Amino acid sequence: MKQKVLVIGSSNTDMVVKTEHFPKPGETVLGGTFLMNPGGKGANQAVAAARLGADVRFVARTGNDIFGKQALGGFEKEGIDTRFITESAELASGVALITVNAQGQNEIVVASGANMDLQPAHIPAHAFENVEWALLQLEIPAETVRWALAKCAEMQVCAILNPAPAMQLGPGFLDGLYLITPNETETELITGIAVESEETLQKAAQYFIEHGVRNVIITLGSKGIYLASESFTGIIAAPVVEAVDSTAAGDVFNGALLKALADGASLEQASRYACRAAAISVTRMGAQSSAPYHHELESFFKS
Repeated sequence: MKQKVLVIGSSNTDMVVKTEHFPKPGETVLGGTFLMNPGGKGANQAVAAARLGADVRFVARTGNDIFGKQALGGFEKEGIDTRFITESAELASGVALITVNAQGQNEIVVASGANMDLQPAHIPAHAFENVEWALLQLEIPAETVRWALAKCAEMQVCAILNPAPAMQLGPGFLDGLYLITPNETETELITGIAVESEETLQKAAQYFIEHGVRNVIITLGSKGIYLASESFTGIIAAPVVEAVDSTAAGDVFNGALLKALADGASLEQASRYACRAAAISVTRMGAQSSAPYHHELESFFKS
C-alpha cells in the first residue's frame, strides 16, 4: 500500500514566453514560443510526487474561474486527492508570468490571487490524518504555513518546508521541522550567509539546525545539492543534462524527495532520487508538464 503524503500550497496558471535574452528595464524583446501551463509551487510539487507514484493529498485555494476549474481537473487526472481544495468567491486564481532565456534560465512574476486567501480555517484537522509526511512552501500566507507546521507537530507528521519564494522567517518558525530545502538565494536571505563554498554551506546548514531544523538540503541548481543530516553531510552532484527550462526543477526535486521519503528511503537515497527527477525536468519546457514519471528515471539515463 502506498503511503499517503500531504502537500499544502499554491496553484497557479503559468504563462511562459521563450526569448533569446531577458529584456532590460524599458526594453521590448521579441519572444518565440508561448505556452500556458498549470503551475504554482504547491501544485507542481503535488503533481511531481503523484507522477512518481505517491498517494498525494493536496490542500490549496483557487478562484471561481476557468483557471481554477482547469487546475482542479488536472489534479484529478493525476490521481491527486482534491477534497481539501477550496474556492474563493472574491479572488481570482493565481497566475505566473514567466520568461525563459536561451540558456534555460527564468524570470517569474506571480499574481497570487486566491493563494493568499488560504487560511487555517480552510484546512480541517482531518486533512492531516493518515499521513506521515507533509510538504509546504511560502506561496500562501506565512501565518497559514506556521499554523500548518504546528499542526504537523501536533499530529506527528514529518514536515518539510521549501522556503520559496524567499522571505524572512520570524522567531520559532522553524522549530521542529524535519527538513528545510532552500536554494542558494533563499539560504542567504534567511541566514545572512552567502553560500559560495562547502564551508559556507556548512555554516548555513548549522544556522538552520540551531533554529530547530533536524535536517537541511540546500539546492545548488546544476551543481546538485548540499545535504546535512545525521547519517550524511556533503554535496551530492546532479546528473549532467542539457537544460532547456529550469522553471520547476526545484519543485520536481521537492516532490520527488517527498515520494522517496514516504517510501522509506534515507535522506541520502531520497536526495539522489530527487536529483535525477529534477535533472529530467530541466530538459523539458513548462512546470507540471516537465515532471517525469517513475519509469522515466530508469529509461532516461539509460538512453
